[in-house]
Amino acid sequence: LRPTALGIGQQSPTMLLLLLCLLLSPQGCSTRYDPTWESLDSRPLPTWFDEVKFGIFIHWGVFSVPSFGSEWFWWYWQKEKRPSYVEFMETNYPPGFSYEDFGPLFTAEFFDANQWAAILKASGAKYVVLTSKHHEGFTLWGSKYSWNWNAVNVGPKRDIVAELATSIRNRTDLHFGLYHSLFEWFNPLFLYDASNVFKTRQFPTAKSLPELYEIVTKYQPEILWSDGNGNAPDTYWNSTGFLAWLYNDSPVRDTVVTNDRWGVGSICKHGGYYTCSDRYNPGHLLPHKWENCMTIDKRSWGYRRNTQLSDYLTIEELQLVETVSCGGNLLMNIGPTHDGRIDVIFQERLRQMGVWLSVNGEAIYGTKPWRTQNDSKDRNVKALFKNWPLFKGPLERTPHNNSFQSWNIFFLKFLENKSDQ
Repeated sequence: LRPTALGIGQQSPTMLLLLLCLLLSPQGCSTRYDPTWESLDSRPLPTWFDEVKFGIFIHWGVFSVPSFGSEWFWWYWQKEKRPSYVEFMETNYPPGFSYEDFGPLFTAEFFDANQWAAILKASGAKYVVLTSKHHEGFTLWGSKYSWNWNAVNVGPKRDIVAELATSIRNRTDLHFGLYHSLFEWFNPLFLYDASNVFKTRQFPTAKSLPELYEIVTKYQPEILWSDGNGNAPDTYWNSTGFLAWLYNDSPVRDTVVTNDRWGVGSICKHGGYYTCSDRYNPGHLLPHKWENCMTIDKRSWGYRRNTQLSDYLTIEELQLVETVSCGGNLLMNIGPTHDGRIDVIFQERLRQMGVWLSVNGEAIYGTKPWRTQNDSKDRNVKALFKNWPLFKGPLERTPHNNSFQSWNIFFLKFLENKSDQ
């Protein structure tokens, strides 16, 4: 028989190439991205991220040992020499005590990854982001690029990243993500490059980029939360080159989500989703997916021993409904103690959120923002009241409340058919 119109003999070279690609490549002929922002920004955001809506941020590191003031303790004490930090050290530690001396005191003896996983699961969160390395340079895994300044060699003598990743994946349905600081405050290589106005690139070549490749290949995070550009441009960090590898060839190329902090000028402009600033909440719809990363402790991302009850946001102040109604995700931060405990005030807020989501989650997960955040009569729209208005009978306007907006109602479109846009 002669080949039909659909037979191999009648196929064009392009079709043959496509068939060959599908046969030879496990991933098929997926789109490849060039190391340019124009190309990288064209990558569609993996759909799971918009659907999950709520995640937990965990700031944990050597800064959890002094647990005073802020996770920026080292910088405020040694660089800016803020009086309260200098006085704290002079009062509580012997002369000559260095920040590196805090390393062995980061003990994590009460760290139980399974317990953390249970607490995070109870919150109703659908993803978690752990600080694998903050600006102090201490890595929570045994990085071969951070010799003797990592959690396997110093302090806990444990691979914190591996333990938590395993528990999260085995015991919950949360997506596991990692935060990574591009720069390090006092790393000599970075300081050398900065003194050369970033015309040299010793630090990203020897330290930052190898770490990024290491955590992606070893732990396969589904969120890569970059931070800390050190006032250097993305060309210094080779951010576009790394992201092209991440999107094209990494083991998480199909599922990984990235943020927008990849060098000076990239924030709120380039990357997978936008963060724009810490505690960002525009209060209106944005054309691009965004995230509100915020803290339960109003003053710090890391744990503080000297907090007052009034320093913590109440459950009513956590902004989940406002954020989701405007198209964002909420990434709510907690700061564990140096010995590995999630303090009870954080546990309480997490469980309160979980209880609320167990009742109202249908109006949060998998929803799309409605065209207005005020009133609507569309039967497919969910209305969430932050505070219940005082009225008699059915929902109606009153002389004192001329619009539903004054009652703090937030609307989300509920998609029974997920393909409905």
